[in-house]
Amino acid sequence: MGNLHLLDVTMFWNLSGGVRRYIDAKHRWALRHTAWTHSVATPMRDDDATTVHVPGLPLPGSGGAYRLPWRRDASARLLRDARPDLIEAADPYRLAWAALDASDALDIPPVAFCHSNLEALAAQAVAPRWRRAARRAARGYARHLYRQFELVLAPSRAMAAHLRDWGVARVVHQPLGVDTQTFHPRRGDMRWRASLGLPADARLLVYAGRFAPEKNLELLSAALQRLGEPYWLFAVGSGPVRPHGERVITASALRDPTLLATVLASSDLFVHAGVQETFGLAALEALACGLPLVACRAEGLAELVDDSVGRAVERPSVEDFAAAIADVYAADRESLGAAARRRAEAADWDRVLPSLADHYARVLGSAARS
Repeated sequence: MGNLHLLDVTMFWNLSGGVRRYIDAKHRWALRHTAWTHSVATPMRDDDATTVHVPGLPLPGSGGAYRLPWRRDASARLLRDARPDLIEAADPYRLAWAALDASDALDIPPVAFCHSNLEALAAQAVAPRWRRAARRAARGYARHLYRQFELVLAPSRAMAAHLRDWGVARVVHQPLGVDTQTFHPRRGDMRWRASLGLPADARLLVYAGRFAPEKNLELLSAALQRLGEPYWLFAVGSGPVRPHGERVITASALRDPTLLATVLASSDLFVHAGVQETFGLAALEALACGLPLVACRAEGLAELVDDSVGRAVERPSVEDFAAAIADVYAADRESLGAAARRRAEAADWDRVLPSLADHYARVLGSAARS
């Protein structure tokens, strides 16, 4: 795979999204360890010369964070003209079909990375009486789409199990990782914390990620209200559902990962109330900063959180989250933070990305033999 040209294709190309952080990490790793050429095709405007811009319209309800390509044929032509050796599609929408068209025209193997649980998203988007039908339709669509890829990568064992349950056979577990040098406890900065103007005894919880309905941010605000003083929440991100409430501070998404690491390492505890995470990249970055984690024992987050690094909440309720947060503060947070750091070190990008290169090599080798 010496001179491989890899083309990542995604509409999920916003400043704070996990898909972008994965692709950026892959790009940096490839520069250090391979002779690959790497480029990205996206409908989002970007000054990066390695980006192929495909036309798209603002996606309703995304708060301007995403654009949706509308012309499959035009997108496929742009992807084909980039002359890649391998295409990886990072979303299951219009661009995924364009990636299949371009791969077929170039006679190269298409790969997909399943960053979204379509079944869960479809159920959340409709009224309760329509959820069963929405789930069934989403499973059928996902099966039809992903069966056409040579390989489908899943960031968690939970997501891999969903794909197989939907009827997709060519699935492998490919976890995401973390830059443990950028995300490190030494990034803690008491000057940043002091700039918030908090009381000296403040207990600072932090959330980083999309401000979206499936993140259950209103639950975190309610848990904070239940806990009362001296608990505060700092939420950093972008999206249509910004958290609010007494002792809630919000900030826009941070493009610079070093600044995000400073926010994380300067806080006390990372919280995440979502139950649909296919992985939970921000949670792993918080672990790398030595923060204990309180999160739902659900989907990808269940593979990151346990009592050795924080508290896993069995159900997304205000009472359970408040109790878990208080329990962490009553525990030995120094030991929890040290265990969190060790868990993250085992998931450094340099440890997890070689397996991705192996998956690519197998796909390309199989295509060459066929």
